[in-house]
Parts: sequence; structure tokens; C-alpha cells
Amino acid sequence: MLSLKTLTAYGFISFPIAAAFVALQVIVPTHYAEATGLSLTAIGSIILIARLCDIATDPVVGYLSDITPQRFGRRRSWVVLSIPLICISMYFLFNPPADADGAYLMLWTLAIYIVGTMAIIPMSAWGSELTSNYQQRNRISGSRTLFGLLGTLAALSIVAFWGGSGAANLEGALSSITIMVVIMLIIAGALLFAVNDNHPVELPAAQFKGALELLIKPSPLRTLLISFLSNTAANAIPATLVLFSVSYVLQAEAQAGLLLFCYFVCSALSIPVWTAIARKLGKHRTWHYSILLACSFFVWTPFLGPDDFWWYFLIVIATGFTTGCDLIIPSSMNGDLVEWDAAKSGYRRPGLFFALLGTTTKLAFALAIGLAFPLLDLLGFSAGGDNSDATLLALAWVYGLPTILFKILALWQLRNYPLTEEVYNELLQTTRESSPADKDSP
Repeated sequence: MLSLKTLTAYGFISFPIAAAFVALQVIVPTHYAEATGLSLTAIGSIILIARLCDIATDPVVGYLSDITPQRFGRRRSWVVLSIPLICISMYFLFNPPADADGAYLMLWTLAIYIVGTMAIIPMSAWGSELTSNYQQRNRISGSRTLFGLLGTLAALSIVAFWGGSGAANLEGALSSITIMVVIMLIIAGALLFAVNDNHPVELPAAQFKGALELLIKPSPLRTLLISFLSNTAANAIPATLVLFSVSYVLQAEAQAGLLLFCYFVCSALSIPVWTAIARKLGKHRTWHYSILLACSFFVWTPFLGPDDFWWYFLIVIATGFTTGCDLIIPSSMNGDLVEWDAAKSGYRRPGLFFALLGTTTKLAFALAIGLAFPLLDLLGFSAGGDNSDATLLALAWVYGLPTILFKILALWQLRNYPLTEEVYNELLQTTRESSPADKDSP
């Protein structure tokens, strides 16, 4: 069993990375709108284009981390190299000059996305290599997720301390987050040298052709990726629209920070619960039930109004709880598929598998933005303007209905997922018997 020390040393780097990226998502757009001459439309379009361009980096980083020489640690080398690059990119992005233009925002947004990928993809692949045990992978994924949520909460707390909106307050919040992230990244980099990074990788001669075959042919990996795409898009839609919903439908703009904070707290608190449930029911069944639970709460969102804040608060608590499962179980399942691939093909390529999962995540968020905003525009919603009751009702339906539909699609994909714990252990035994030198102990 992996020790708490190892789990902490491995997962801690998710804290500063998550803090930096939640600042990018929540604070940077508003700060640039107030501190520079860029319009909201320009800022939103630039960040979306940068995210779409970043999609291509996942498979490249995954492949390169798989073929990196082992001398200094195949995964560790990438993560340690990314740390100063994240600090530099974050400093310039979070501290724009008054005359910063669209090119400046594009350059440093794209830079932080790319160097973030340099850390995130190798870290995820590294986690799958720390153990071959079906249940232990939930603890590894849970450690990474828990520290990420704590980093998110720390960044949001700093924003709340500085008092929210206003150019001076946002500048102060970003400066404080920058200092915190730099310190935490240095600590995290040192901790990583306590984590074992000496695991074999067996790659096909044509790596990208092999990746394409994995996506074209029916397989548990393709099932997982489609389910993950659908469910992540389902979660991204309300995340994209939550501020609009709270401000215009519930008319509770002052409570938005509290709701977001409670959401992430519940996600963090749910991690040991979902880990325990998965130990009893198996991973994909646990994920299945968490999706059903989320749907049972999202179905009520179109019927809420200004007098229903506490009902919405209950929905936030419940869906925050289910999000904890979404954050740990698919990643753990993807780690199991690395062993499935080794048993079926003879190849061991965790960098590729987690690159595909990372690309799927980015596609899902791009899909959510590309669907939700144009749909609201088509229905006549105006941010900052007057909206009729019918338009606000349309906003409420866009917030809830597509979410449920995407989650149902994810459930349908998962219905016959074959890689149970029993099947996995049989595959693992087959792999060990065919490769007696590889004795990776759980």
C-alpha cells in the first residue's frame, strides 16, 4: 500500500497548478477588461482560441514524456522543467501593462496552457505507474484531486480577502496568488524527488498510428473517452453559466462566491467517500451512480427563481459532492487501461493514454462554451442588459437540460463497460506471467 508520505509528495503539486488555473479562469478575464483596453468579447475569444490551440499539445507532451530517457526520471524531468516556466508565464499573464493588447494576452495565455500541460500530463501518467493495484489507483487519483481542490479554494479565498471586483482588488488578488503559487511550486518540486520514477515503458514503432487505432476500434478506452467527454461537457455547461444563473435567475449575485466555495469544499470532502464506495461497487458502477445522483438534482434547476436560493444551495452541495467522483474515478479507470493495453498489445504507454484524456477534457470545455453562449445569444439573453421572464427561463433551461442530456449519453456509453476489478486482476496476472521481470508490486 502506498504511504501517506508518498501520496502527499506526489499529489502536492496539484495545489499550486490548480490555484494558478482557477485564477486564469475566474479573475484574469475581468482584470484584463478593467485594466486594459480589451473588450469582453475579445478577451473571451482569445482565451477560447488559446485553449483550442493547446489541445494539440497533449498528445505531443504525452508522447515525448513516454520516450524521455529514464536517467533523471522520465516524468519528473518534465514536471520539474515546467515549474520555472509556469512561474514566468503566470507573472506576465497576471501582471499586464496598461497598454496590453490582444497579442499580449494570447501569448501568455497560450504559454501558461502549454507549460501547464508539460506538468499535468506527465504527472497523471506518473500516477498510473506508482502501483498496479486496482483500488490503490483511486487513492493516487484522489490525492492529486484533493490537493487540486485545496489549491482552488486557497485562490478563491484570496479573491474573497481582497474584496472581489475592482481593478485594484483584482490586481492585489493576482499578486498574492502569484506569490503563493511560486512558493508552493518550489516546495512541490522538491517533494517530487521523494517519489519513485523508475518504471518501464514499451512503445510501438508507430506511436501516433497506434493512438489512432485505439480511437477507431471499439475498446474500453474509446468507451471511457466518449463517456468522459460527455460527462465533462455536462459539468462544464453549468460551470460556464453559474454566475449568470445566480445573478439573473436567482438574483443573488452577492452569494456567488459563497456558492462556489461550498461547491469545491463538498467536492474535496466527497473524495474519501467515493473511494470507499468504489472499493465496494467497482469504479464504473460508482461513477454510474454518481451521474444518476447529479441528474436527479440538475433536473430541478429550470424551475428555480428568486425565492428559491436555499433549494439552489442544496443543488450546489449535492452536485459538488458528485463532482468529486467525476474528478477521481475516470482518471483511475484510465490508469487501469494502461495495464489493459499492456496485456492486449504488449505496449505500456501511460503518457499517451493520459494525453488522450487531457485532450478530451479540453474538447469538453470548448464544446460547453461553443454550445452554451451561442444558444443563449440565440434565445435573446443579454449579459448586463434587461431580460424578460421568458429569456430568464430560457437561461435556466440551458443551464440544466443540456447537462442532463450529456450525462445520459455518458451513462449509455458506460452501460457495458467490461473492465471490472475481477477482469482487471486477470489481465494483470497475464501481463506478469508474460513479463516475469516486471514485478510491480501494489
